[in-house]
Amino acid sequence: MLAFHTTPAQIVALSDERRLDVEVEEYLTASGYRVDERERRSWRNSLSTFARHLCMLGYGDLDALVECQLPQSSRRIDVIIAGAAPVTLQPAYLVVELKQWSEAARYDDDGSVLRVSYLDQPQLHPALQVQAYCAYLVDFVERLREWPDAVHGMAYLHNAGHGDVPELRRERTYQSMVWTQDKRAEFQSYFERRFAQERHPPAAHRLLTSPIRQSGQLLSLAADEVANRAHFTLLDDQRAAYELVLRGVRWAEEGRRKRVVIISGGPGSGKSAIGLSLLAELARETRQLAHATGSRAFTRTLQQYARRQPTDPLQRTRPLFCYFMDFMTAVPNKLDVLICDEAHRIRARSKKGSQQGTKPQVQELIEAAKVPVFLLDDNQVVRPDEVGSVDTIMQAARQLDLEFDRIELGGQFRCGGSPRYESWVLHLLGLAHADPYRWKGDERFRLALVGSPEEMETILRACHDRGETARISAGFCWPWTHRPLNGRLVSDVRIGDWARPWNAYDDYPPKGIPTSAYWATDPRGFGQIGCIYTAQGFEYAWSGVIIGKDLVVRDGRFVTDPTKSRDPAIVNSEGRVIAKNADRLIRNTYKVLLTRGLRGTLVFAEDPETQDYLSKLIPARHRPGRTIAPGVQRIDAVGADGATGSPQTLRGSSVGERAEG
Repeated sequence: MLAFHTTPAQIVALSDERRLDVEVEEYLTASGYRVDERERRSWRNSLSTFARHLCMLGYGDLDALVECQLPQSSRRIDVIIAGAAPVTLQPAYLVVELKQWSEAARYDDDGSVLRVSYLDQPQLHPALQVQAYCAYLVDFVERLREWPDAVHGMAYLHNAGHGDVPELRRERTYQSMVWTQDKRAEFQSYFERRFAQERHPPAAHRLLTSPIRQSGQLLSLAADEVANRAHFTLLDDQRAAYELVLRGVRWAEEGRRKRVVIISGGPGSGKSAIGLSLLAELARETRQLAHATGSRAFTRTLQQYARRQPTDPLQRTRPLFCYFMDFMTAVPNKLDVLICDEAHRIRARSKKGSQQGTKPQVQELIEAAKVPVFLLDDNQVVRPDEVGSVDTIMQAARQLDLEFDRIELGGQFRCGGSPRYESWVLHLLGLAHADPYRWKGDERFRLALVGSPEEMETILRACHDRGETARISAGFCWPWTHRPLNGRLVSDVRIGDWARPWNAYDDYPPKGIPTSAYWATDPRGFGQIGCIYTAQGFEYAWSGVIIGKDLVVRDGRFVTDPTKSRDPAIVNSEGRVIAKNADRLIRNTYKVLLTRGLRGTLVFAEDPETQDYLSKLIPARHRPGRTIAPGVQRIDAVGADGATGSPQTLRGSSVGERAEG
């Protein structure tokens, strides 16, 4: 875990010297984060006030872990106080969420979601926010799982008094405490019971150096999530979005006006986790609900996992998963909730066999349920007939005279939770309206350039053979032979002497090969090359991406060449470009492919000029017999957790260098 490690006394000293925001910002910038003025103001005001309060009570020497990054997430905890219990000297932790709010009002009935005047979207109640942080830490940090009671949580609102922030109408615990100005006596009493005043370094060391439990892949947990009514731990705006949907269900029961819920966010921001958590809760309440996508692979995979569940022998969960087009003739408001995942894949009109929709598909989906929920990323549209966007859904809601709630998710739970990598990809592909820059390294995520597809496959096969998920995907730049030849897939993806087949085209592949819908999740998918349509919506630990000649570097910048695409959505059988927005579709395609990996990505470009350009931006894999440059650390290619079961290594910049861009 990463944190700005200090003490309350040192925070006060830095604040008095007017260097607190400078020091914390330097730490975060070196870790790949961007800092805005609101964060700086929080450190100057909230953090320093909290530290002075502790110093006044005699706890200035405790360890304070400021802006502590949650494992496998880009989310950060404002402060964790680490110390020891007064008598037993057992490690004790207090997770603190700092708020500058002077007042807030209920946005929903029970106060789970609040309205704060100067913020542009609903906010999760800070008691629930800090409670989720505690649960997340206990779930992922191995040493905390042994003593979950060692973790307490508190929201510290130094500008608020009694009644300024609504009480949470739920059971209060030591992981959901709220401090306001009127609770000074309670605060002192709590600290006297909880912490010895003397510093206890082993507590902070134990937390920061604990092994981290690897998270399961989202879809492999999906059916168990629904069948067993379990929950993912949702954080911050994820939980706020979840609560807004539940509010919509309660309002529908009361006969109040229908609302549309729109949840947007980038790859790995937790959209699907929200959808599956809602399914679990609403299924427990025996609601009428469905989960729909426009992706055959995504939906079929969810159905497959549901079918395997021994906890659901009647397969009650499998029919929950369907397609957008299935609501073409749906009875209006028959469902309580319709969860539209991957809603950027909404089409202009539904089409099912010979049937053609008579109204926009987004309207069909809105009308199908009392609470329609849309989860999407505007930057993942990869087909010309996909029209799903936040603006499209809001416009449809207005035309139907419906109000809507919108939440934009800001976290990153894929790519090692590395904001540095996410930003780097956007700059590389020209989606950030700024120039690409050299990858500076990040211990949370491994990135390397390989010299050939053979090299990429060798490294990733070592991962696969060790039981870690690994896949190679490529831009849609090679022909695709749909039918097997002599019982085998045809090796259409050819680069030099290396050749591999695309993933299977239909539901009847050769023996030992998964169907296209299961390429990303079936271990037998390794060895075939995935395309955008089988990779989108999925994740795997290690990702290899081959950039085809539809995206090349010329005169020092990336340009697209749609004529090199073999995607029938972009070019027709005569090779004529038919997609009006082909440039954006191609860039979005590579954004999706480059953000599938949980732990690392290997990259290779077929075009020599592009490969040469990338060599200036991405560290190359270390080759035996070469000396690693001074100041550059060896990084194991297949073991970000320190395992070294393979001689393959990557060459990457040492952690701690300031990120550009």
